[in-house]
Amino acid sequence: MIYLDNSATTKPEKAVADKVYELLCDKFGNPSSFHRAGLDANAEVKNARSIIAKELSCEEEEVFFTSGGTEANNLAVFGAAQALKRRGKRIVTTAIEHESVLEAVSELEKQGFEVIRLEPDKSGNIEGRQLLEAINEDTILVSMMYVNNEVGSVLPVSAVQKAVKRAGAPALIHIDCVQAFGKIPVKPKKLGADLVSVTAHKLHGPKGVGALYIKKGVRIIPRQYGGAQERKIRPGTEASPLIAGFGKAVEMLPDYKEQSVKAHELNLYAKSELEKIDGVIFNSPENASDYIINLYVPSFMTSQTIVQHLSSRYDICVSSGSACAKGKKSHVLTAMRLDDKTIEHSIRVSFSRNTEKSDIDALVKALNETVKNYPKG
Repeated sequence: MIYLDNSATTKPEKAVADKVYELLCDKFGNPSSFHRAGLDANAEVKNARSIIAKELSCEEEEVFFTSGGTEANNLAVFGAAQALKRRGKRIVTTAIEHESVLEAVSELEKQGFEVIRLEPDKSGNIEGRQLLEAINEDTILVSMMYVNNEVGSVLPVSAVQKAVKRAGAPALIHIDCVQAFGKIPVKPKKLGADLVSVTAHKLHGPKGVGALYIKKGVRIIPRQYGGAQERKIRPGTEASPLIAGFGKAVEMLPDYKEQSVKAHELNLYAKSELEKIDGVIFNSPENASDYIINLYVPSFMTSQTIVQHLSSRYDICVSSGSACAKGKKSHVLTAMRLDDKTIEHSIRVSFSRNTEKSDIDALVKALNETVKNYPKG
């Protein structure tokens, strides 16, 4: 199998799977218990928290474990809005956020909050000036992703803090770093962020575990109640096997500079080969993440059919967009104001540090045959 859907999830490293197994079978105690089995599990949770905090260049007490990126995003958005609702009603986000942010702010809109959704240009980019225009003194939350999960746009997250200060807003700044963490350095303090969401399964860790960075001194309202775990911000028995696996995955991250060089070379190679296919058009902007290429495929097949065709005939895995959208029309490509034909015939190809040029060659060969055998009508 040739796997090119790494923005949906990545294959866990063997050492990660071994660590999860160890916590499931050997150190299986409840991390909140005070006997030996519980203390052993708790030590693993503490170690993972320490590893992730070091990677984020933050304090351990600023890392709160969740069930993944979606819960981290929900906790940040709802928690911040409820904590600051007496100081303002405006929430600023973008129209190309992950569903876990878009649906959360839509729910808050129903509750009376004002939501400003910044629109991208046709390349999928958001400009810093849009933040300056949208953020006012009534703004209590700005939620923006670092890297878009469908087209790879790199958003101007570093401009948020300046815009908030300029407006004199009480806003908390939330950055969804799910597609960035593990691929580029993510340092909340350098980003000027109060809240940062990350997850394990995008960087060769297990599914079902993520974390929310909460800047020391920042107050948000919990979404659930029933225990003292995670200092009551996210109560419930910690998923120690998954948390330990998350820590191991972060511990195994390669040097960013070396990883970046390889990813850039792979991206350039992929584009140079893919553009040789007659009629292919890239939807991703020039400044997109090297790990994501969104492209229009000139075939009468729709996106989902192309995905199924590549899988069944060539054993190649790509995507028609965000896995969380479950096949719905891409809200990102729609927000970019691309025409329906382009949206309905576009796929996403996404890489990991384990992707090789031979994987690209196989994809190009398969797409070439697909376009020739099933041309556009």
